[in-house]
Amino acid sequence: MEQIIQQMPIVISALNTGFLQTLKLFFVTLLGAFPLGLVIAFGSMSRFKPLSAVTRVFVWIIRGSPLMIQLLIIFYFPGLVLKNPIWGGGEAGRFAASAVAFIINYACYFSEIYRGGIQSIPVGQEEAGLVLGLTKGQIFTKIKLLQMIKAIVPPMSNEIITLVKDTSLARIIALQEIIWAGQSFLKGSQGISGAIWPLFFTAIYYLVCNGVLTLALSALERKLSYFR
Repeated sequence: MEQIIQQMPIVISALNTGFLQTLKLFFVTLLGAFPLGLVIAFGSMSRFKPLSAVTRVFVWIIRGSPLMIQLLIIFYFPGLVLKNPIWGGGEAGRFAASAVAFIINYACYFSEIYRGGIQSIPVGQEEAGLVLGLTKGQIFTKIKLLQMIKAIVPPMSNEIITLVKDTSLARIIALQEIIWAGQSFLKGSQGISGAIWPLFFTAIYYLVCNGVLTLALSALERKLSYFR
């Protein structure tokens, strides 16, 4: 116990650094995936059949293959196959590759949620808007958008909470997120080796983060309850 107490400041400092990387990847993914998912949703619903077909196949491939495989392909493919290592070998390059993989993956999942939310709104509302002289853009922003947000909050909340945990997959390309930091003390890091207890501490970080997100998303869902 005395040894653990002595090691605690070193471990907590490393976990804090890893958790900041985790949070950074989380927020960058949301920032990119939210708008990209909407673009993909519009593509899959397009009346231009070639566009909708290509978009749906792309979404099917991304959703049907493991995120870990996508990370490995995006990080290693340019260097090993195209002989153009665009990501480099540093932490910044690993983060950029991880962000691209996560944004594409989650944008495809979000697109299906967006599509379901948009298609759940009765067609009569769009027809009424056209009768009133509104454009399709105005109908979407003034009539459909808030109703769509209300419909997608519960499934989107699940994906967002899953994203927090999925960030740990980035360690497959040696991104130094919180699980990587905790596991490093098993192998030998900063004079500490064979210590498994830091991994249990990483679970606390995830639990607290997901607890805060759950409360925030539940509050948002209650705020949108006026659509009932």
